[in-house]
Amino acid sequence: MKLQVREFFIALVLIMAVLPAHAQKSNGKGDLYTSNRAPLVQQKFIPLPLGAIKPEGHLLKMLELQRDGLTGNLDSIYKLVCGPDNGWLGGGGDCWERGPYWIDGLIPLAYILDDQNLKAKAQVWIEWAIKNQRPDGYFGPYPLKEGFTKIKGTQQTRSEDWWPKMVMLKALMQYYTATGDERVIKLMTDYFKYQSKKLPEFPLNHWTWWGQQRGGDNLQVVLWLYNITGDGFLLDLAGLIHQQTYDWTTTFTNNSFRNANPYADFHCVNVAQGLKAPVMYYQLNGDEKYKNAVREGLAALRDVHGFVNGMYGGDEVLHGNDPTQGSEFCSAVEMMYSFESMLPVTGDIFYADYLEKIAYNVLPTQADDHFLRKQYYQQVNQVLVTDDHRHFDCDYISSNVFGTTSGYPCCLTNMHQGWPKFVQNLWYASADNGLAALVYGPSRVIAKVGEGVEVEFTEQTNYPFSDKIEFICKTKNAGKFPLYLRIPEWCAEATIQTNSEPKIYVKAGEVAIVNREWKTGDVVTLLLPMKIRMSRWYENSLGIERGPLVYALKMEEDWKEKTAPNRDDTFWEVTPLSGWNYGIPKKTIDSLDFVVKVGNTVDLMPWNVKNAPIQIITKGKKIPYWGLYENSAGKIPWSPYPHRDLGTPTEEIILIPYGCTTLRIAEFPEVDVR
Repeated sequence: MKLQVREFFIALVLIMAVLPAHAQKSNGKGDLYTSNRAPLVQQKFIPLPLGAIKPEGHLLKMLELQRDGLTGNLDSIYKLVCGPDNGWLGGGGDCWERGPYWIDGLIPLAYILDDQNLKAKAQVWIEWAIKNQRPDGYFGPYPLKEGFTKIKGTQQTRSEDWWPKMVMLKALMQYYTATGDERVIKLMTDYFKYQSKKLPEFPLNHWTWWGQQRGGDNLQVVLWLYNITGDGFLLDLAGLIHQQTYDWTTTFTNNSFRNANPYADFHCVNVAQGLKAPVMYYQLNGDEKYKNAVREGLAALRDVHGFVNGMYGGDEVLHGNDPTQGSEFCSAVEMMYSFESMLPVTGDIFYADYLEKIAYNVLPTQADDHFLRKQYYQQVNQVLVTDDHRHFDCDYISSNVFGTTSGYPCCLTNMHQGWPKFVQNLWYASADNGLAALVYGPSRVIAKVGEGVEVEFTEQTNYPFSDKIEFICKTKNAGKFPLYLRIPEWCAEATIQTNSEPKIYVKAGEVAIVNREWKTGDVVTLLLPMKIRMSRWYENSLGIERGPLVYALKMEEDWKEKTAPNRDDTFWEVTPLSGWNYGIPKKTIDSLDFVVKVGNTVDLMPWNVKNAPIQIITKGKKIPYWGLYENSAGKIPWSPYPHRDLGTPTEEIILIPYGCTTLRIAEFPEVDVR
């Protein structure tokens, strides 16, 4: 029986391979957008073309800051690597990941903002990649040519490595969805034929381990191309890539994270990228174990290395869940991209909830207000940002300050994908020719629905600071189609109201459907009441959340620009002007003595102490024995802290959204004061 099933599968693949692309529908009903072809597992939701979704309000402001900051100007600010001598432009400089990293963020920013200057910058890299593809299908930088200067600290000697090609493939994939440039399809087809020939002899880990660890990114693009061309060889290649990729499925399900002593030796960014690998292969294999493995792995990661903000200790190797361990900026944006990749395949809104947690807490606090400086490692309990030694696995130069090349420079080029790709994944098409708002933020989408009618929805909201979201419909032709709305797992009393019809209560953790004949002016109002939630973390410390936001101690901050020997660029240190070593009394926790104050307006740049739109007023008590250790907050006291007489008064303290802070305590000791 197993043999018959296998033979049928192979026959089906061959039949699908010889059918012309236009003869194959993408899914059961809808063919408005490209989704998984047979025999791949059918997607729940379908990504929209780049540029179909436009940000508004505070999300638009973040993209504008990137345009005017590092993202739009990295070719001049970081000219040594991202300038014209880059190997991906035919030069003798860096030819590994950094240039493609930048382009992978620049392209979505350029096309979402419809910015001609940014498009032109990206196009130079696209043109070189396409026009310099070798006859054998290889694309990318060639080995260092005679006469070129070798730049210290670059990776040009790794030009044949599979890994950096994976980054550029992601960038090209986005570029194609925005432009339809068929040269991309030819480049990828020829390159994947080259991979098919070369991988048996030179596997993903031949030059470096990065290709093996991050092979899920390669697999993702192969399956994407298959859905466009239907070329059968791509399925064989997909199987080979999975075989050569590190086995994340087993790692996520065999308690490797929990049982390792000392901590499991995994690179933090590899873990973030590896999250998507089992689900990418699930599309080809169909075995539920691959889909379920990621949830298991995230649970194990939380237990041993997890923080209240959704990240994990990894500075750079996994380093436990003490809230003074660092988390790398690259980990945050790659974790977001993994969730964005898995969400449409699985339809599991757990990934949408998690995506918002990283985007609305971690992402805004790891770059400065002008997107001109970044922090390589951030800390959950971060009371100093200084150019000093810390208890990190890889304690690079200035890894905790806000600089450009501070820390390791990978994040300087990789950070740019965070906000643009987040915007690009606010909305999806559905397999039944509807629309789905699965991730929330002020935005506007134009898409085809129903029988091909074009519709526009404006998502009017101050989310995540407000619990009210309005979806306003605009269309030339009335049409019936479903609108899918995610109900977060944290919201127990959500309601939906269409126009003046009665409100409908909907369940947490599900996707609600509004299926109707739509016309211009229809308004759907989604209310997501936000209640305070508490969770326990390292040393039984307390985390405080409300809606998608984590809350942290508000601290007064002193920013100073500094220089250091042998450094070409300046950086910023941040020191506290107010106290930090507070615990929260047990009776305050038991009585839920937390008063929420929501401002009347939300600034277009809400992510700093001054503009924080929400405050939570509560009680705190200083713990005089809790001081500094290695330029960080010392070991957090066990909760409840046993000394009842601390000799300090109970004070009113203010908590603000984590993303609005630079200095903070976000995992609090509980003090047993009665």
